[in-house]
Amino acid sequence: MKIGFVSLGCSKNLVNTEVMLKILADAGYEITPDETQADIIIVNTCGFIQSAKEEAIENILDVAWLKKNRSLKGIIATGCLAERYREQILEEMPEVDAVLGTGSYHKIAEAVEAVARGEKYTSFEDKEKSPLGGERVLTTPEYTAYLKVAEGCDNRCTYCAIPLIRGGMRSRTMEDIVKEAKDLEALGVKELNLIAQDTSRYGLDLYGEYKLHELIQKICAETKIPWIRLLYLYPDKITDELIAEMRDNPRVIKYADIPVQHISDKILSAMNRHGDGATIRDCIARLRREIPDVTLRSTAIVGFPGETDEDFAELCEFVKETEFDRFGAFTYSPEEGTAAAEFENQVDEQTKQDRYDTLMSVQLAVSEKKLEKMVGQKIEVLCEGFDTVAGVHFGRSRADAPDVDGKVYFSAPKKIRAGRFVEVEITEAMDYDLFGEMK
Repeated sequence: MKIGFVSLGCSKNLVNTEVMLKILADAGYEITPDETQADIIIVNTCGFIQSAKEEAIENILDVAWLKKNRSLKGIIATGCLAERYREQILEEMPEVDAVLGTGSYHKIAEAVEAVARGEKYTSFEDKEKSPLGGERVLTTPEYTAYLKVAEGCDNRCTYCAIPLIRGGMRSRTMEDIVKEAKDLEALGVKELNLIAQDTSRYGLDLYGEYKLHELIQKICAETKIPWIRLLYLYPDKITDELIAEMRDNPRVIKYADIPVQHISDKILSAMNRHGDGATIRDCIARLRREIPDVTLRSTAIVGFPGETDEDFAELCEFVKETEFDRFGAFTYSPEEGTAAAEFENQVDEQTKQDRYDTLMSVQLAVSEKKLEKMVGQKIEVLCEGFDTVAGVHFGRSRADAPDVDGKVYFSAPKKIRAGRFVEVEITEAMDYDLFGEMK
């Protein structure tokens, strides 16, 4: 029996997909990248915001076409949308044969067996007690991988449904994480991206204090992976010990992904963010003072309930003056079950979109100016492949996280293998990407 996969949403969801792939491979199923050849297709859904839910539904309906017009026998929905809308999926989408919640990924083989027998199947085990970690089949290129250090979240931001979907934060033990890091190194991984809903909070629930810096030290002691990147660090939880580790450890990429979400004290309070605008500014100042060459990435939400023109103007000015190296924005999406969905003073959709466009135009000007300063510099690039249309190689620098940041395109005297580190002299900058020549 051949199994196909559609994995949607964030890198944390991708790790769950990879765990399910390993479970099914060990059970003897053949995994196929060709959906038209699959007997059963698993759609691992995202349900974080409205656009993600719509994408998940569209993918399920696309797969359902194969069930009606090709040889597909069954559809299994897993992930965040499946957890949030348990009964509705089976009631409103009869094409779906099985639904697994976020606490039941480990039940995927049982679900496949049931669907193969022509039965409907559901499992929604306690997400607070589901297994953490697990062996997986990497779907990322062999030189890069995500390593999830915790599941769930305790921050309780008023706009966010993640605690409802994935439960409270549960850190994995250091021993378990280090073992997986060693396994990934054995597979050829050269870039390890540490992830969680709030990576900076790692260890608090398990050890009683923030332990991310100590986890990094243990990973470095047990592996030789050259690039270790930290994603999703919250401003109020970036400790002096973590900053020192980023500054002094040459294998930790000097890259901090800090989702600030806003700068207005009024909006931050309404969001139930931990810390105010001064906390955010102080965190950024500390990072740049202690690590002068740090790359800062951030995100913000525009159109949150009650956001006035003055609040938005303050955000724009903050982004302009802070000059983030990388920056993204989202329009606010009211999510069922969250406090903010019930707030008064909801912002209309057109205003949200207008504010998004304005904020991203501010960041584009910042990005162009910062990237222009890179012209003439020589940087280390992790080659990712060759663009046959453009006739150039492409890859990422230390300043570019996978999937979310720009690329470095470069010419080379010969074909370069993906996963190799090369030195590139930058000759041109454009919007969010760099161009250069291998040296």
